[in-house]
Amino acid sequence: MTARIPRVAYFPDSFHEVNGVAHTSRHFEAFARRRNLPFLCVRAGDRAQAIMEDGNVWTLELPRGFLSFALEKDLRFDPAFLRHIPLIGEVLDRFQPDLLHITGPSEVGMLGAGLAHHLGLPLAASWHTNVHEYAARRSSWFLRLLPKRQSEATGQKIEDLAMAAAAKFYSVARVLFAPNPELCALLERTTGRPCHLMPRGVDANLFHPSKRKRRPEDRDHVLGFVGRLSVEKNVALLVRVQQELEQMGHRSFRFLIVGHGAEEDWLREHLPRAEFAGVLRGEALSEAYANMDLFVFPSHTDTFGNVVLEAQASGVPTIVTPDGGPPTIVRDKQTGRIVRDDGFAAAVAEVLGDPVKHAEMRLAARAHALTASWDSVFEGVYAAYETLAPAARQDAIAG
Repeated sequence: MTARIPRVAYFPDSFHEVNGVAHTSRHFEAFARRRNLPFLCVRAGDRAQAIMEDGNVWTLELPRGFLSFALEKDLRFDPAFLRHIPLIGEVLDRFQPDLLHITGPSEVGMLGAGLAHHLGLPLAASWHTNVHEYAARRSSWFLRLLPKRQSEATGQKIEDLAMAAAAKFYSVARVLFAPNPELCALLERTTGRPCHLMPRGVDANLFHPSKRKRRPEDRDHVLGFVGRLSVEKNVALLVRVQQELEQMGHRSFRFLIVGHGAEEDWLREHLPRAEFAGVLRGEALSEAYANMDLFVFPSHTDTFGNVVLEAQASGVPTIVTPDGGPPTIVRDKQTGRIVRDDGFAAAVAEVLGDPVKHAEMRLAARAHALTASWDSVFEGVYAAYETLAPAARQDAIAG
Protein backbone atom coordinates (compact mmCIF):
# COMPACT_ATOMS: atom_id res chain seq x y z
CA MET A 1 0.00 0.00 0.00
CA THR A 2 1.42 3.39 -1.03
CA ALA A 3 1.67 5.98 1.75
CA ARG A 4 -0.06 9.32 1.36
CA ILE A 5 2.11 12.09 -0.01
CA PRO A 6 2.27 15.15 2.30
CA ARG A 7 0.30 18.23 1.34
CA VAL A 8 2.86 21.05 1.40
CA ALA A 9 2.13 24.77 1.80
CA TYR A 10 5.22 26.66 0.65
CA PHE A 11 5.82 30.32 1.63
CA PRO A 12 8.90 31.61 -0.30
CA ASP A 13 10.60 34.95 0.37
CA SER A 14 10.60 35.67 -3.35
CA PHE A 15 9.42 33.95 -6.51
CA HIS A 16 9.51 36.27 -9.53
CA GLU A 17 12.68 38.16 -8.60
CA VAL A 18 16.24 37.49 -9.77
CA ASN A 19 17.91 35.70 -6.85
CA GLY A 20 18.62 32.22 -5.54
CA VAL A 21 15.46 31.92 -3.43
CA ALA A 22 13.22 32.81 -6.37
CA HIS A 23 15.16 30.54 -8.73
CA THR A 24 14.84 27.58 -6.35
CA SER A 25 11.19 28.32 -5.63
CA ARG A 26 10.22 28.34 -9.30
CA HIS A 27 11.92 24.98 -9.77
CA PHE A 28 10.25 23.61 -6.63
CA GLU A 29 6.80 24.47 -7.97
CA ALA A 30 7.74 23.03 -11.38
CA PHE A 31 8.83 19.80 -9.67
CA ALA A 32 5.46 19.56 -7.92
CA ARG A 33 3.70 20.03 -11.26
CA ARG A 34 5.79 17.33 -12.94
CA ARG A 35 5.06 14.87 -10.15
CA ASN A 36 1.44 16.05 -9.62
CA LEU A 37 2.11 16.57 -5.91
CA PRO A 38 -0.34 18.41 -3.62
CA PHE A 39 1.49 21.73 -3.31
CA LEU A 40 0.31 25.24 -2.42
CA CYS A 41 2.65 28.17 -3.09
CA VAL A 42 1.75 31.37 -1.19
CA ARG A 43 3.87 34.25 -2.47
CA ALA A 44 4.03 37.98 -3.09
CA GLY A 45 3.60 39.19 -6.65
CA ASP A 46 1.95 41.63 -9.00
CA ARG A 47 -1.34 39.80 -9.45
CA ALA A 48 -4.24 41.13 -7.38
CA GLN A 49 -5.03 38.29 -4.99
CA ALA A 50 -4.85 35.63 -7.70
CA ILE A 51 -5.81 32.09 -6.66
CA MET A 52 -5.02 29.43 -9.24
CA GLU A 53 -5.68 25.71 -9.02
CA ASP A 54 -3.88 23.56 -11.59
CA GLY A 55 -4.59 19.99 -10.62
CA ASN A 56 -2.87 19.31 -7.31
CA VAL A 57 -0.73 22.47 -7.53
CA TRP A 58 -2.31 25.63 -6.15
CA THR A 59 -0.85 29.15 -6.12
CA LEU A 60 -1.93 32.16 -4.11
CA GLU A 61 -0.23 35.35 -5.25
CA LEU A 62 -0.74 38.45 -3.11
CA PRO A 63 0.23 42.06 -3.88
CA ARG A 64 2.52 44.15 -1.73
CA GLY A 65 0.99 47.49 -0.80
CA PHE A 66 2.01 51.15 -0.84
CA LEU A 67 3.81 50.79 2.48
CA SER A 68 6.31 48.35 1.00
CA PHE A 69 9.89 49.51 0.59
CA ALA A 70 12.80 48.37 -1.56
CA LEU A 71 15.50 46.04 -0.24
CA GLU A 72 16.98 45.65 -3.73
CA LYS A 73 15.94 46.87 -7.16
CA ASP A 74 13.45 44.01 -7.55
CA LEU A 75 12.94 42.91 -3.93
CA ARG A 76 10.59 44.64 -1.51
CA PHE A 77 9.27 44.22 2.03
CA ASP A 78 5.67 45.01 3.01
CA PRO A 79 5.18 45.59 6.77
CA ALA A 80 1.39 45.52 6.21
CA PHE A 81 1.35 42.06 4.56
CA LEU A 82 -0.63 40.80 7.56
CA ARG A 83 -3.75 42.21 5.91
CA HIS A 84 -3.80 39.08 3.73
CA ILE A 85 -4.24 36.70 6.70
CA PRO A 86 -8.03 36.20 6.19
CA LEU A 87 -7.63 35.15 2.55
CA ILE A 88 -4.58 32.97 3.26
CA GLY A 89 -6.52 31.34 6.10
CA GLU A 90 -9.42 30.54 3.76
CA VAL A 91 -7.10 28.97 1.19
CA LEU A 92 -5.23 26.95 3.82
CA ASP A 93 -8.54 25.73 5.20
CA ARG A 94 -9.53 24.48 1.73
CA PHE A 95 -6.09 23.04 0.88
CA GLN A 96 -5.61 21.29 4.24
CA PRO A 97 -1.77 21.17 4.33
CA ASP A 98 0.14 18.63 6.39
CA LEU A 99 3.08 21.02 6.85
CA LEU A 100 4.31 24.53 6.03
CA HIS A 101 7.70 25.36 4.54
CA ILE A 102 9.20 28.86 4.69
CA THR A 103 12.44 30.19 3.21
CA GLY A 104 13.43 33.01 5.53
CA PRO A 105 12.51 36.00 7.70
CA SER A 106 10.67 38.03 5.07
CA GLU A 107 7.12 39.24 5.65
CA VAL A 108 5.91 36.11 3.82
CA GLY A 109 8.14 33.84 5.90
CA MET A 110 7.13 35.42 9.20
CA LEU A 111 3.48 35.12 8.23
CA GLY A 112 3.96 31.46 7.32
CA ALA A 113 5.70 30.73 10.62
CA GLY A 114 2.91 32.44 12.56
CA LEU A 115 0.20 30.54 10.71
CA ALA A 116 1.95 27.21 11.27
CA HIS A 117 2.00 27.91 15.01
CA HIS A 118 -1.63 29.07 15.02
CA LEU A 119 -2.85 26.03 13.07
CA GLY A 120 -0.67 23.56 14.98
CA LEU A 121 1.11 22.44 11.79
CA PRO A 122 4.75 21.30 11.63
CA LEU A 123 7.11 23.87 10.10
CA ALA A 124 10.10 23.38 7.84
CA ALA A 125 12.49 26.23 6.99
CA SER A 126 15.22 26.51 4.41
CA TRP A 127 18.18 28.89 4.68
CA HIS A 128 19.10 30.53 1.40
CA THR A 129 20.76 33.82 2.34
CA ASN A 130 23.59 34.55 4.79
CA VAL A 131 21.69 37.40 6.40
CA HIS A 132 24.31 37.81 9.14
CA GLU A 133 27.12 38.41 6.63
CA TYR A 134 24.88 40.69 4.55
CA ALA A 135 24.16 42.80 7.63
CA ALA A 136 27.88 43.33 8.28
CA ARG A 137 28.66 44.20 4.66
CA ARG A 138 25.69 46.52 4.34
CA SER A 139 27.10 48.40 7.35
CA SER A 140 30.44 49.01 5.63
CA TRP A 141 29.59 52.67 4.94
CA PHE A 142 29.37 53.23 8.71
CA LEU A 143 32.27 50.97 9.68
CA ARG A 144 34.64 52.89 7.41
CA LEU A 145 34.16 55.92 9.66
CA LEU A 146 35.64 54.07 12.65
CA PRO A 147 39.28 53.32 13.51
CA LYS A 148 40.38 50.00 12.02
CA ARG A 149 40.39 47.95 15.22
CA GLN A 150 37.04 49.35 16.34
CA SER A 151 35.63 48.88 12.83
CA GLU A 152 36.57 45.18 12.77
CA ALA A 153 35.17 44.57 16.26
CA THR A 154 31.93 46.42 15.48
CA GLY A 155 31.52 44.57 12.17
CA GLN A 156 31.93 41.25 13.96
CA LYS A 157 29.42 42.31 16.61
CA ILE A 158 26.86 43.23 13.94
CA GLU A 159 27.37 39.86 12.26
CA ASP A 160 27.08 37.97 15.57
CA LEU A 161 23.87 39.79 16.56
CA ALA A 162 22.33 39.21 13.13
CA MET A 163 23.21 35.52 13.31
CA ALA A 164 21.70 35.23 16.79
CA ALA A 165 18.47 36.84 15.56
CA ALA A 166 18.35 34.59 12.49
CA ALA A 167 19.00 31.47 14.61
CA LYS A 168 16.17 32.49 16.94
CA PHE A 169 13.81 32.77 13.97
CA TYR A 170 14.86 29.47 12.37
CA SER A 171 14.64 27.59 15.67
CA VAL A 172 10.82 27.79 15.50
CA ALA A 173 10.95 25.21 12.68
CA ARG A 174 11.16 21.50 13.41
CA VAL A 175 13.43 20.70 10.48
CA LEU A 176 15.84 22.90 8.53
CA PHE A 177 17.42 22.85 5.08
CA ALA A 178 20.63 24.54 3.88
CA PRO A 179 22.56 24.42 0.60
CA ASN A 180 25.99 23.41 1.92
CA PRO A 181 27.38 21.27 4.78
CA GLU A 182 29.07 24.18 6.56
CA LEU A 183 25.76 26.03 6.88
CA CYS A 184 23.95 22.90 8.00
CA ALA A 185 26.47 22.43 10.79
CA LEU A 186 26.16 26.11 11.79
CA LEU A 187 22.36 25.93 11.90
CA GLU A 188 22.32 22.70 13.91
CA ARG A 189 24.76 24.24 16.38
CA THR A 190 22.87 27.53 16.79
CA THR A 191 19.26 26.30 16.63
CA GLY A 192 19.41 22.78 18.03
CA ARG A 193 17.31 21.61 15.05
CA PRO A 194 18.23 18.89 12.52
CA CYS A 195 19.38 20.27 9.17
CA HIS A 196 19.30 18.51 5.79
CA LEU A 197 21.23 19.44 2.67
CA MET A 198 19.19 21.21 0.00
CA PRO A 199 21.64 22.03 -2.79
CA ARG A 200 20.62 23.40 -6.19
CA GLY A 201 20.18 21.82 -9.57
CA VAL A 202 20.68 23.11 -13.09
CA ASP A 203 18.83 22.83 -16.40
CA ALA A 204 21.64 21.31 -18.44
CA ASN A 205 19.60 21.56 -21.65
CA LEU A 206 19.03 25.29 -21.31
CA PHE A 207 22.59 26.00 -20.17
CA HIS A 208 24.71 24.28 -22.80
CA PRO A 209 28.02 24.97 -24.61
CA SER A 210 26.23 24.77 -27.96
CA LYS A 211 24.59 28.16 -27.22
CA ARG A 212 27.95 29.89 -27.86
CA LYS A 213 27.64 32.51 -30.63
CA ARG A 214 30.97 34.31 -30.88
CA ARG A 215 32.25 35.74 -34.16
CA PRO A 216 35.40 33.98 -35.46
CA GLU A 217 37.28 37.28 -35.51
CA ASP A 218 36.48 37.93 -31.84
CA ARG A 219 39.72 36.86 -30.14
CA ASP A 220 39.17 38.59 -26.79
CA HIS A 221 38.87 36.46 -23.70
CA VAL A 222 35.48 37.15 -22.11
CA LEU A 223 35.39 37.17 -18.29
CA GLY A 224 31.83 36.79 -17.06
CA PHE A 225 29.88 37.68 -13.96
CA VAL A 226 26.17 37.00 -13.36
CA GLY A 227 24.41 38.16 -10.22
CA ARG A 228 23.31 41.10 -8.13
CA LEU A 229 25.68 44.05 -8.42
CA SER A 230 25.87 44.74 -4.71
CA VAL A 231 28.50 45.16 -2.04
CA GLU A 232 27.94 41.71 -0.49
CA LYS A 233 28.80 40.10 -3.83
CA ASN A 234 32.27 41.67 -3.59
CA VAL A 235 31.93 43.03 -7.13
CA ALA A 236 34.58 45.70 -6.47
CA LEU A 237 37.14 42.91 -6.90
CA LEU A 238 36.34 42.84 -10.64
CA VAL A 239 37.95 46.27 -10.97
CA ARG A 240 41.06 45.03 -9.17
CA VAL A 241 41.21 42.00 -11.50
CA GLN A 242 41.09 44.30 -14.51
CA GLN A 243 43.86 46.53 -13.14
CA GLU A 244 46.13 43.63 -12.21
CA LEU A 245 45.70 41.89 -15.57
CA GLU A 246 46.63 45.11 -17.34
CA GLN A 247 49.69 45.44 -15.11
CA MET A 248 50.68 41.92 -16.19
CA GLY A 249 50.52 43.09 -19.80
CA HIS A 250 47.20 41.48 -20.74
CA ARG A 251 45.03 43.51 -23.10
CA SER A 252 42.87 41.03 -25.05
CA PHE A 253 40.08 40.60 -22.56
CA ARG A 254 36.77 42.16 -21.63
CA PHE A 255 34.06 41.62 -19.02
CA LEU A 256 30.45 40.58 -19.64
CA ILE A 257 28.37 41.64 -16.63
CA VAL A 258 24.83 40.28 -16.30
CA GLY A 259 22.61 41.65 -13.54
CA HIS A 260 21.75 44.89 -11.79
CA GLY A 261 22.13 46.44 -8.36
CA ALA A 262 23.31 49.38 -6.31
CA GLU A 263 26.96 49.10 -7.43
CA GLU A 264 26.20 49.22 -11.16
CA ASP A 265 27.00 52.91 -11.69
CA TRP A 266 30.32 52.57 -9.85
CA LEU A 267 31.25 49.51 -11.89
CA ARG A 268 30.37 51.25 -15.16
CA GLU A 269 32.71 54.06 -14.19
CA HIS A 270 35.61 51.79 -13.21
CA LEU A 271 35.27 48.92 -15.70
CA PRO A 272 35.87 50.42 -19.15
CA ARG A 273 36.45 46.91 -20.51
CA ALA A 274 32.96 45.74 -19.54
CA GLU A 275 29.69 45.20 -21.38
CA PHE A 276 26.70 45.54 -19.06
CA ALA A 277 23.88 43.34 -20.34
CA GLY A 278 21.35 43.99 -17.56
CA VAL A 279 19.11 41.20 -16.32
CA LEU A 280 18.84 38.30 -18.78
CA ARG A 281 16.64 35.22 -18.68
CA GLY A 282 16.08 32.06 -20.68
CA GLU A 283 17.87 31.72 -24.00
CA ALA A 284 19.46 35.17 -23.74
CA LEU A 285 21.05 34.21 -20.42
CA SER A 286 22.20 30.80 -21.67
CA GLU A 287 23.83 32.44 -24.71
CA ALA A 288 25.59 34.96 -22.45
CA TYR A 289 27.06 32.17 -20.32
CA ALA A 290 28.18 30.15 -23.35
CA ASN A 291 29.93 33.21 -24.82
CA MET A 292 32.14 33.50 -21.74
CA ASP A 293 35.62 32.00 -21.54
CA LEU A 294 35.91 32.18 -17.76
CA PHE A 295 33.38 32.89 -15.01
CA VAL A 296 34.70 35.15 -12.26
CA PHE A 297 32.60 35.07 -9.08
CA PRO A 298 34.22 36.89 -6.11
CA SER A 299 31.36 36.57 -3.58
CA HIS A 300 32.18 35.48 -0.03
CA THR A 301 28.53 35.32 1.10
CA ASP A 302 26.69 33.06 -1.35
CA THR A 303 25.23 30.00 0.32
CA PHE A 304 25.42 27.93 -2.87
CA GLY A 305 26.02 29.77 -6.14
CA ASN A 306 23.37 28.89 -8.75
CA VAL A 307 25.21 31.01 -11.29
CA VAL A 308 28.40 29.00 -10.78
CA LEU A 309 26.56 25.79 -11.62
CA GLU A 310 24.91 27.43 -14.65
CA ALA A 311 28.31 28.59 -15.91
CA GLN A 312 29.71 25.09 -15.50
CA ALA A 313 26.77 23.59 -17.39
CA SER A 314 27.63 26.03 -20.19
CA GLY A 315 31.17 24.65 -20.30
CA VAL A 316 32.70 27.68 -18.60
CA PRO A 317 35.40 27.14 -15.89
CA THR A 318 34.80 29.21 -12.77
CA ILE A 319 37.00 31.12 -10.34
CA VAL A 320 35.54 31.47 -6.84
CA THR A 321 36.62 32.35 -3.30
CA PRO A 322 37.07 29.70 -0.57
CA ASP A 323 34.03 30.99 1.31
CA GLY A 324 30.36 30.00 1.28
CA GLY A 325 28.78 27.54 -1.11
CA PRO A 326 30.63 28.05 -4.44
CA PRO A 327 33.81 26.14 -3.41
CA THR A 328 31.64 23.10 -2.70
CA ILE A 329 30.68 22.89 -6.39
CA VAL A 330 34.04 23.78 -7.95
CA ARG A 331 36.85 21.24 -8.21
CA ASP A 332 40.06 23.22 -7.89
CA LYS A 333 42.32 22.94 -10.97
CA GLN A 334 39.75 20.67 -12.66
CA THR A 335 36.56 22.68 -13.24
CA GLY A 336 38.03 26.02 -12.18
CA ARG A 337 40.05 27.61 -9.38
CA ILE A 338 39.39 28.33 -5.72
CA VAL A 339 41.51 31.32 -4.66
CA ARG A 340 41.50 34.24 -2.29
CA ASP A 341 40.86 37.78 -3.50
CA ASP A 342 44.52 38.57 -4.10
CA GLY A 343 44.85 35.50 -6.35
CA PHE A 344 42.00 36.13 -8.80
CA ALA A 345 43.94 37.95 -11.50
CA ALA A 346 46.79 35.43 -11.40
CA ALA A 347 44.28 32.56 -11.65
CA VAL A 348 42.64 34.18 -14.69
CA ALA A 349 46.00 34.61 -16.38
CA GLU A 350 47.03 31.05 -15.52
CA VAL A 351 43.89 29.38 -16.90
CA LEU A 352 43.57 31.44 -20.05
CA GLY A 353 47.31 31.28 -20.68
CA ASP A 354 47.14 27.50 -21.17
CA PRO A 355 44.68 26.73 -24.02
CA VAL A 356 44.99 22.96 -23.57
CA LYS A 357 44.24 23.10 -19.84
CA HIS A 358 41.44 25.60 -20.47
CA ALA A 359 39.80 23.21 -22.95
CA GLU A 360 40.08 20.35 -20.45
CA MET A 361 38.48 22.52 -17.76
CA ARG A 362 35.59 23.40 -20.08
CA LEU A 363 34.80 19.71 -20.60
CA ALA A 364 35.21 18.89 -16.91
CA ALA A 365 32.94 21.78 -15.86
CA ARG A 366 30.17 20.56 -18.14
CA ALA A 367 30.55 16.95 -16.96
CA HIS A 368 30.36 18.02 -13.31
CA ALA A 369 27.21 20.07 -13.89
CA LEU A 370 25.49 17.08 -15.47
CA THR A 371 25.55 15.36 -12.06
CA ALA A 372 23.24 18.01 -10.54
CA SER A 373 19.50 17.65 -11.18
CA TRP A 374 16.62 19.56 -9.64
CA ASP A 375 14.56 16.38 -9.27
CA SER A 376 17.17 14.80 -6.99
CA VAL A 377 17.25 18.00 -4.89
CA PHE A 378 13.51 18.01 -4.22
CA GLU A 379 13.27 14.26 -3.80
CA GLY A 380 15.71 14.78 -0.94
CA VAL A 381 13.49 17.52 0.52
CA TYR A 382 10.45 15.24 0.47
CA ALA A 383 12.49 12.48 2.10
CA ALA A 384 13.29 14.91 4.93
CA TYR A 385 9.61 15.80 5.25
CA GLU A 386 9.12 12.25 6.58
CA THR A 387 10.31 13.50 9.97
CA LEU A 388 7.38 15.95 9.98
CA ALA A 389 4.74 13.78 8.31
CA PRO A 390 5.71 10.12 8.84
CA ALA A 391 3.09 8.96 6.33
CA ALA A 392 5.11 10.53 3.53
CA ARG A 393 7.67 8.21 1.99
CA GLN A 394 10.13 9.08 -0.73
CA ASP A 395 9.09 6.07 -2.76
CA ALA A 396 5.60 7.53 -2.90
CA ILE A 397 6.85 10.52 -4.91
CA ALA A 398 9.42 8.72 -7.06
CA GLY A 399 8.93 9.55 -10.71
